[in-house]
Amino acid sequence: MLKTMIFVQVEELIPESQTEGNTDLATMSFMVGFVIKMILDVALRYIINK
Repeated sequence: MLKTMIFVQVEELIPESQTEGNTDLATMSFMVGFVIKMILDVALRYIINK
């Protein structure tokens, strides 16, 4: 469900990423970057508060 919501948000709200015709690549790259950001956020918060 969350992946679908992120996909729709990127497809509709960031039109600049869709201009070159690489719509799926741009969307998937954003999703991978978002997941990496969330993993780092949780990991660093855990390490700092240890």
